[in-house]
Parts: sequence; structure tokens; C-alpha cells
Amino acid sequence: MAGIPALLRRLAALLLLVMMVPAFAAPPAAKPASPWLRLEKDGLHDPRGPGIAVLQQPADALATLPRDTAGNMVNWVKAIDSGTINPRTNLLPETEVRVREDAIIVSRNGSMPAVRFPHRQHTLWLDCANCHDVLFKPKAGANKFSMMAILNGEQCGLCHGAVAFPLTECNRCHSVPNSSLPRRTAP
Repeated sequence: MAGIPALLRRLAALLLLVMMVPAFAAPPAAKPASPWLRLEKDGLHDPRGPGIAVLQQPADALATLPRDTAGNMVNWVKAIDSGTINPRTNLLPETEVRVREDAIIVSRNGSMPAVRFPHRQHTLWLDCANCHDVLFKPKAGANKFSMMAILNGEQCGLCHGAVAFPLTECNRCHSVPNSSLPRRTAP
């Protein structure tokens, strides 16, 4: 019988230890913050307007899409390639969809890496007529590109910085090291 109090003390100590473990355990992982502001806090929508209650919140609409590091935080090309989204190719059934798989090198000058323009990523969303012949002439060397014009919302800047990733993501376009390009020889 003398061993029972010692056993009870051990059980009590064990019970106390078991009860204390949650206090020392790591707190549950916090849910990551959404990169999208709620509509009533975005500075664009009237939080007192009656429509705010029926609009879908950006986090609800965009959270399942592949993430990006800029713009609206969605990698739209990856969303198409993965089949997460399947955008309508046209509004009119008779419209011919022309996806181009080629890429062109737009700029070979200056200290910045050259610009690689991937037609595919653009023609998945846009018809050639969206850019040619108003914004760009469809002939190699026929267009004079200017970062000033682009920053002013012209040329590439018509979409980039508005509906496509922003112009602060320089390396997305300036992605081809000049040293990797064939050297031009003077005539």
C-alpha cells in the first residue's frame, strides 16, 4: 500500500504535464493574408453603395488561380496553360482564332537585356488586329520602340501597367542577354 501514494503522485505529474503541453505547443499557423483588398477598402468602390453586397470579392474570385508577383497577383498565362481557366476565344463564331507560337527579339540596343516578345502569350487573349496595324507595323524593323512612349501608355504600355503585369517588372520583357544575340556587322 505504501507504493500507491507514489503512483498517484506520478500520475498527477503526468496528467499535469499532458495538460501543459498545449500551452508550449506552437500556435496554429495563421492564415496567409490575402493580396487582394476587399472591395469596400480598395478606394475604387463606394463602401456605402448598395451594389457592394452583390459584387464578388477579389479574393473569392482569384484565390484559386496561379499566383504571380505583380499586378493583380494572378499569372494569367499559367492559368490558361494549366486549364484553370478557359477563356472564350471570340464573341462571333465566324472569327478565326490565330495563335502564333513564335517570339521575336524587339530590342538589341543599350545596356538593358534585349526584349523577347512572345506572340503566343499575347495571341491566346488577343487577335492580331488588336495591335496590328495601329500600334505596331507587322514588319521586322518597321517599329521604333521607346520606353518613354511605353511609360506614357503607348505601344506596350497600352496594356502593361493597365490590364497586364506592370512596367516595374522589367526583367519579364528585358529577358535576353545581349551577349547571347548574334552580332550585327556594319555594311
